[in-house]
Amino acid sequence: MVLSMNLNLNLNFPLRAFGAPAVPSPWDSTAPVREELFGIERLEQHAQSLATAQPVTASPPRVSSLRSRLRDNAAVLLAAYRASAAEVEGGAEVAPAAEWLLDNYHIVEEQIREIRDDLSPGYYRQLPKLAEGPFTGYPRVFGVAWAFVAHTDSYLDPDILRRFIAAYQRVQPLTIGELWAVAITLRIVLVENLRRLTGEITGGRVARADADALAERLLAAGGARTALETDIAARPAAPLSELFAAQLARRLRDQDPRTMPALGWLEERLGLQGTSVDEVVLHAQQRQGASNVTVRNLIMSMRLISDIDWAEWFESVSLVDARLRAGSAFADMDFPTRNLYRNAIEELARGASCPELRVAELALSATPIPASSAGEVDNRVDATGDGRRVDPGYHLIGSGRCALERAIGFRAPPRLWVSRCCKQLGLGGYVGALVLVTAGLLALALWLLPEGLAVGWLVLLALCWIVPASEVATALVNRALAGRLGATILPGLELKAGVPPALRTLVVVPTLLTGEADLCEQIERLEVHHLAGAGGDLSFALLTDGVDSDQEVLPGDAHLLAVASAAIARLNQRHGPGPAGDRFLLLHRRRVFNAAQGQWMGWERKRGKLLELNRLLRGATDTSYVAIDGQAPQVPAGVRYVITLDADTRLPRDAALRLIGKMAHPLNRPRFDAARQRVVGGYGILQPRVTPSLPIGREGSLYQRVFSGPGGIDPHAAAWRGFLYGQGHL
Repeated sequence: MVLSMNLNLNLNFPLRAFGAPAVPSPWDSTAPVREELFGIERLEQHAQSLATAQPVTASPPRVSSLRSRLRDNAAVLLAAYRASAAEVEGGAEVAPAAEWLLDNYHIVEEQIREIRDDLSPGYYRQLPKLAEGPFTGYPRVFGVAWAFVAHTDSYLDPDILRRFIAAYQRVQPLTIGELWAVAITLRIVLVENLRRLTGEITGGRVARADADALAERLLAAGGARTALETDIAARPAAPLSELFAAQLARRLRDQDPRTMPALGWLEERLGLQGTSVDEVVLHAQQRQGASNVTVRNLIMSMRLISDIDWAEWFESVSLVDARLRAGSAFADMDFPTRNLYRNAIEELARGASCPELRVAELALSATPIPASSAGEVDNRVDATGDGRRVDPGYHLIGSGRCALERAIGFRAPPRLWVSRCCKQLGLGGYVGALVLVTAGLLALALWLLPEGLAVGWLVLLALCWIVPASEVATALVNRALAGRLGATILPGLELKAGVPPALRTLVVVPTLLTGEADLCEQIERLEVHHLAGAGGDLSFALLTDGVDSDQEVLPGDAHLLAVASAAIARLNQRHGPGPAGDRFLLLHRRRVFNAAQGQWMGWERKRGKLLELNRLLRGATDTSYVAIDGQAPQVPAGVRYVITLDADTRLPRDAALRLIGKMAHPLNRPRFDAARQRVVGGYGILQPRVTPSLPIGREGSLYQRVFSGPGGIDPHAAAWRGFLYGQGHL
């Protein structure tokens, strides 16, 4: 059985725009968005029938925009709020529905502001539009939201909404953009419904005021009949409003019908309308009660809609997400990465007129292996030996993107095409753009000069203007490129349960033994790093050197090492051991003589600390790290990543997790070329910059021991010269 969608719309007044065919407007009706209240099963049936009855079109007619309707709604609601506030200040009684509006108008303003901020014209244009029905030309998701609000009496329940959308998608999948638009279209429909209800409130206020004025004249001593005759003569022959009749009957209910002619007149007029005084009073009470319930539901839904985690809700109903989770490790990635994949699918689907689910299937076609279990690291490789290919991101945002575009017949939009051209041209294109723009500015300036100037003067002026013209050209080109070439978001894993053993990480802070107070401060900061850390398989080490000196050992070195060792021991006792042994470590190097500077110092200073730490992690025993308290330098086994922090660098909460997750993502794993002895793809080092998106300080970085595999690669040759740096947002 197909359930029709009765929307209570008056379709007698078509809207015409620029010669377009007549399109019925949903704004012609003033009736509330309220239909038969459905249970969850009936609501799911209605969603399926609605999906069948809502075809979309690629050439929708021109209709009045939702933004213009929002402006009208905002003005009407503000006027209704002010009128109700003035009525309360005057001591008059207001309807319960009006009290809800008075007490919660700030919530309504917030919803209107959210809609204005989120409903961008570009986003609105991308939404599929309906081909027929009362919402012809409007987004399909707007009709879906309208139906949900109408059949739930404006009461929003996220679980019911989830089931409603899921039932709709069993017949017709919604696009990623439409699912993201569910929240904003619900806000639009709720504001629209509140506007219609406030119209009823305003109409009721006017009708009651009219009845009260007539009652005052009728109850005046000795003037009842004259007042009634005057009112009858002035009142049109149209049917009486139920609200007017109910209010007048309420005011005159204690009067004697033999002395109050208005009661007989009221009964007579209502009888001609096929009703009675008792019926209109009952209807008025029912109408007021229904309006009160609906306005209450509206306000409560507006409160709730701002508290719902719409990202989580979206991922629970997205068919694309479900397909990617079933066929890959998509669920293990962080939200920005999942969103990056979804954006790529949207872009490919729009540019190829291909369904989004089809694009997702093609991206997964080379990755049929089930996703890895939680907490494990996926080290699989495909038949070519490239581990990146087991991830759908390889085809969506990685090197396999071109092949996927060819497979679906993708046509890049102008903005993307320009961005790709800029990247391909590289530095030569940038310099060429500067030269062309500079030449153009000079030519324009010389053309504006008066005619008849000698060539020598023109050359002289050109030489004088070339510097300011180049400055202007640089600013213009940089501004243009900034809009085309944004920073790239690096994909990453979420690591919800903390750092797994397969991604064991050591956080190290290189420092000098300058004094006891400074040393204690550094150890205290090491504890702060742990308390703000991610949890899991994470250890912390203080890498120390003695200060530069004329001799190998200074008298105070032993005392400082004893203080540091005792402080580290207290930390281990306080916080307990880590998964790989002691959670806090102290590693100290002896001084070696530097002939170039004539000083005893730690070999290669901070760079040397990290190089020798890497050798120590690989099992070397000939480093300059020395035994402390009679124990040889100990490091956790199987460390995969090392995070380095300067002594004055702060490690924000979860920053370590984000760094490790970025480095562990299949698309970011370094690919080492044994012949060239260097990393040729992926990232061996991530070094965040000082920006709001990259919270670790300038000297903080994370590197992977990618050169520790078979072959015994010399770390001096590969450790620092063989890495590619990650420059994207974390």
